[in-house]
Amino acid sequence: MTATWTECDIRQTSLEEQQIYDHLLYCVQVESPIQMIDRFQKLFLEGSRYEEPKIWMALEKLVVDKRAEQDFKFVLNRCCHILINRWQLQPQLQGAIPELVAIFEHSPALGTVRSRGAKRLRELVELFTETEQYLTLQRLSRVISDTAGVSGSNSKVVGALIQRYPYLYEHCLLSEDSSYEHQQTVRQIQSRVQRRFELDLSQYVTYQVRRAQAIRDQSKEAATKIIQPVKNPTLLTEHELGTALKQFVGKVQGPYTHRDLAQSFLTHSRQTSHYKDFKDDLYEYLTASIDPSYGKRQFNERLRATINHTLPQSDAQKPSEFLILRTCSQLLNFLVVESYQRPNHFVFVDLITNLGATVTTVLLLKIVLLCRKVKPFLEKRFSILFNHYETATRDGVPWLIKSMENLNVAFSIHFGEADVSCLSQIM
Repeated sequence: MTATWTECDIRQTSLEEQQIYDHLLYCVQVESPIQMIDRFQKLFLEGSRYEEPKIWMALEKLVVDKRAEQDFKFVLNRCCHILINRWQLQPQLQGAIPELVAIFEHSPALGTVRSRGAKRLRELVELFTETEQYLTLQRLSRVISDTAGVSGSNSKVVGALIQRYPYLYEHCLLSEDSSYEHQQTVRQIQSRVQRRFELDLSQYVTYQVRRAQAIRDQSKEAATKIIQPVKNPTLLTEHELGTALKQFVGKVQGPYTHRDLAQSFLTHSRQTSHYKDFKDDLYEYLTASIDPSYGKRQFNERLRATINHTLPQSDAQKPSEFLILRTCSQLLNFLVVESYQRPNHFVFVDLITNLGATVTTVLLLKIVLLCRKVKPFLEKRFSILFNHYETATRDGVPWLIKSMENLNVAFSIHFGEADVSCLSQIM
């Protein structure tokens, strides 16, 4: 989730908290990751015989405070990120981040402690492992593991794929108390992963174009010998990726691409006098991509109702940026999923089942091309689905994996720097 103004933002940092933060900030600058993880474990998990009594006393005072059950998760999370933010700046140290997160999986038994403060600390650490803060740490650990090359995880659960989808990072790797420094860390990782995927996609497309031209001029066997193969960077099949690229980049209506059609629609809408007329035009723009046999069963009617019921009190007004943004966000609620509290997504699954993941992604892309400010809103819809199915097996929700892959490709082409211009040579 994106960082918001919350209770933890207005909560005063106590003297004891600041003592611990300053202590860790100093130590992480002068000690190795191995030393820091050992120090962290002794302070927060073992909770006894810490080598600096003043720091232990400050921590003990925090954990026996009456607000500790509400506040300690924020303190411990910030302590983790003091180390993470430092290590993230140095590629050779990034492998320590998953090791730090993993220590919470092996906390000592409660029965082995003596003091009241140490026992309370263990209880609070146990509670911490059930919080959103710890969940975001685990996700970050997976991302770092994959990008740093320190993990060859073969996990079959959906959650293990998070590294593949940088558009989910700000919603899945940040919690309500994420500091500015941690937000910057996540954005740096996001940018790095996004650039890597865009480069891989560009190289793959260039390879496929050169291969197609070589086969046309010679033979498949000769082309294979001449051109060094490039791996498909997606989880889509070669055919599925080819279809997606044609849809996202190619001409779909006469000489026009989806980008052309969106620009034409926006130019026309500037001349539209009434929001009601804009909504009518929007319906036609969107249903042009829907198979008529599917649309007339029920979908088109529901789509029209969703559009018509959006801000009807403004129908006589001239379309404004605000009205367009609200309309597009309402459409994404309807087409994908509404909220964490109401994660119903029957329409989305039905679209994919009947039209396929690529055509469904085209429908979403057409909306974002009209209103780029709604892109984070679409990313949030996908993060809700990702969270909902995080512990499911990949085989159990293939439609979700295909959708996330298609969106990654669409975003990289239209809002990133993936260069697929050479496709025009074979389209």
